Amino acid sequence: MSNLWTTPERLELRKLVADFTIREIAPNMDQWERDGQLPRSLHRKAGSLGLLELAFPESAGGAGDYIDLSILIEELIGNGGSPGLCGSLLTHTIAAPHIATAGDPAQVVEYVQPTLRGARIGSLAITEPGTGSDVASVRTTAVRDGDHYVVNGAKTYITSGTRADYVTTVVRTGDAGHRGLSLLIVDTDTPGFSVGRKLEKMGCLCSDTAELHYDNVRVPVANLVGMEGSAFAQLMTRLDGERLNLAVQGYATAQRAFDLTLPWVRDRVTFGQPLADRQVIRHKLAEMARRITVARVYVRDVLSRYVAGEALGAEVPMAKNTAANACEYVVNEAVQIFGGMGYIRENEVERLFRDGRLLSIGGGATEIMNEVIAKSLPLGTR
Repeated sequence: MSNLWTTPERLELRKLVADFTIREIAPNMDQWERDGQLPRSLHRKAGSLGLLELAFPESAGGAGDYIDLSILIEELIGNGGSPGLCGSLLTHTIAAPHIATAGDPAQVVEYVQPTLRGARIGSLAITEPGTGSDVASVRTTAVRDGDHYVVNGAKTYITSGTRADYVTTVVRTGDAGHRGLSLLIVDTDTPGFSVGRKLEKMGCLCSDTAELHYDNVRVPVANLVGMEGSAFAQLMTRLDGERLNLAVQGYATAQRAFDLTLPWVRDRVTFGQPLADRQVIRHKLAEMARRITVARVYVRDVLSRYVAGEALGAEVPMAKNTAANACEYVVNEAVQIFGGMGYIRENEVERLFRDGRLLSIGGGATEIMNEVIAKSLPLGTR
């Protein structure tokens, strides 16, 4: 497995992303957090280096696989980025894959290829007020009217919603339940589409999140992704990849917090001793290192088997929960070890603490993941 992660090409990718992050991202994170969003220029710069192509099919202009994408995430976070930065810069990894996989040539040219170049920003809109993780309860409707659909409804918690040029939207074209759902690409300059408000969040401040409204929005039938009624199946095929990406963010965030903590405990002197000389601190660090290592090794193993095409079942939820739990533990301990300095905005571990909290919620909350895991156990219950 280790060879998969350390090929010459992937070592070059690591260096490319690390250099890009150190030069273009880390010095600007504080300002982007204050701005509440990333500049579009960052997408163009990342696109020009081929960083947005990873894990997309070659037929749509992509390259590499989920291991390459994971390396990108590791280096973005490990060199001064954050989960919020990843969520915003890499929002195309949830907005465009369904379009690329469906393979409509016109849609690929119009939406996917410009997105991979960083020229367009896409968003994925599933969640609605009151639905949460219950995708089958989506109420936003799309009624056929000639060569258009007329869309009405609302979405919430939509990443990159305020900046998006198009929104891959889950709509109801049929009866109740998951079989009545379809995917439509909605251009955000279409009359009747509007951003209700930009949501204020605990963390991931550089990632804009929005409420969206659809008021008699006329969308061409040509913007249907795949077949009518196929949205649920399309979404399910992408969920494992999304959850593994979040798992990578989990152990990468924990590792970054740990890396920031080590020099602090060596240099910080209290009552005449460096923190590193105190057993309680050394034991905290040991437990932090253990949890990071377990999460990284397990998630990478699951990812390697995912790329190989294995059926993983409950192991993807296990990987996500393992990494999210490790992240929460490590960033909490990092803040505690830093003390008052860990509570100050200018300290990076404070940002990691806030951003890391989302990983147990996004892509399926810990409780939902545990329910999926429980269903795989021989419990003898329905």
